[in-house]
Amino acid sequence: MATIQIMSVVGSAVPTSLREQGLLACWYLMRNGETVSGPLRSLASAKALAEQLQPGMLLA
Repeated sequence: MATIQIMSVVGSAVPTSLREQGLLACWYLMRNGETVSGPLRSLASAKALAEQLQPGMLLA
């Protein structure tokens, strides 16, 4: 089973809807190079979701 990883993006890579809310960074969950969730508003929420999806296998 592939491990879930957390990827962060900043600046213009952040979706417009989040930039309009003042966010300059967001996080996505990735597995095998493919997005499985996101964009997430905080690293804490990304870690929590990753733990729910794959307990004990998070790489950040």
